[in-house]
Amino acid sequence: MSKASEEEPGYQGQGSPAPGKKVETIEYYATDEVPMSQRNIGFFDMIAIWVGANSNNASWYVGGTVAGAAFAGAISVTLIANPIAYIILALVGYMGFKVGTSTMALTRPAFGIKGSALPTVLNTIVFLGWAVVNTFIAVISMSFIFSDLFGWPAYGEPGSAGPMIIGIIVMTILNLAAVSLGRNSIKIVERIGMVLVLVLGVWITTVVLKSHSMADIIAWKPPADLKMPTGVAIDVMAAFSLAWVLGVAEFTRYTRSVKTATVAPLIGALVALAWFAFVGIISTIGAALTTGVYDPNNSDPSSLVTNLGLGWVALVLIVVACVTTNVVNLMAAGISVTNVTRKVKPLHSIWLVTVISGVLMLVPLYMTSFLDTFMIFLEYIGMVLSALLGILVADFYFVHKKRYDVKQFDVVGGKYWYHKGVNLKAVSVWALGVVFFLVVQNVGFIMNTTGAVYPTILATAILYSFISRIKK
Repeated sequence: MSKASEEEPGYQGQGSPAPGKKVETIEYYATDEVPMSQRNIGFFDMIAIWVGANSNNASWYVGGTVAGAAFAGAISVTLIANPIAYIILALVGYMGFKVGTSTMALTRPAFGIKGSALPTVLNTIVFLGWAVVNTFIAVISMSFIFSDLFGWPAYGEPGSAGPMIIGIIVMTILNLAAVSLGRNSIKIVERIGMVLVLVLGVWITTVVLKSHSMADIIAWKPPADLKMPTGVAIDVMAAFSLAWVLGVAEFTRYTRSVKTATVAPLIGALVALAWFAFVGIISTIGAALTTGVYDPNNSDPSSLVTNLGLGWVALVLIVVACVTTNVVNLMAAGISVTNVTRKVKPLHSIWLVTVISGVLMLVPLYMTSFLDTFMIFLEYIGMVLSALLGILVADFYFVHKKRYDVKQFDVVGGKYWYHKGVNLKAVSVWALGVVFFLVVQNVGFIMNTTGAVYPTILATAILYSFISRIKK
């Protein structure tokens, strides 16, 4: 393991350093249990991390996407789907605090030491995908900035591929710089970023409401052929918010209290998402009222900011919001990799996934519609994560009664070895959960009401709990 000496605020507990005393800060792998002496993320720090995580381009974009359910429907979905998701976030946050390991290490007791490679691969793909989505939206903003400064074609115009690639390179460098700062510096970045993106949110809200009254926004209805069913909107929101769940323990393992590990992430993520989704909803509807045309493809922040006439300063703030969010995405993806192998140091793993995300940004650049790519990605998240989360939560709270033995996390032939390192029950239930999701996704009543994500989580949790109690 790599080690460095830093000034850290001391935790006032048994065996902990005094305030201001130099302590060793260890670079922990996924399965390493973090001792209390190394836990230095406080309540406000945790709120700032999750406010920064959700005060971002994608939160805005997802709000604009569900605007197709009209204002009342979009707000209702936001206030129903997301609190449920963040309660699950808090549950897994407690698991990280209690056990002291990363989220992917927490899948070992359920899926087996080798079987945990399945959720690890899925989780890495999800967080890489979110890093690509967030960064690509920021690169769109950069293309508009380049257009103003140098006259280069902006995104969507002929010849824009070159400026977009330059933006991808710049954003990849910024992401690498952000994730390399160290845990204490990242807390500072999140606090600064949180303030800047909140300023952006207030600014956009003010501009939209000056141009259009809330009565006009509430009364607006999308064209019949572009109306989004309630269940689809719930699945979009649920898939967005649940993706954070499999990265929460990477941070709550460094907390000192249950309240910091559960309440703080819930508050930070929910408040930020609700506000920025609201901004996305009203700005998308506002743009439709201004132009007379509702086009879901234009609900990305860069296009909306340009249509609202906010200028390049707002575009720069979008870039800052992207960087603060990607700290969480890329750290979660990088630490996940160390659940599979300890041959790569955590920081090197984070650098690796950051570079890979830069390469993957070329994919949406050459897709016909960024919105279509985004929706397919959300559908993938809903399908693979809903079944996975049902198993993860059920295993800790109901099957193992909140008792995991970290010393057994790496023991071949031990408690979590199961059949050649794989818990076939968990893998089978996950596969059935995916099938269940695909089936109910085609049931009209469900997609017009609850959506497929939450019924899948509930069904897999119940099935896994039942199967796990059956003796050989």
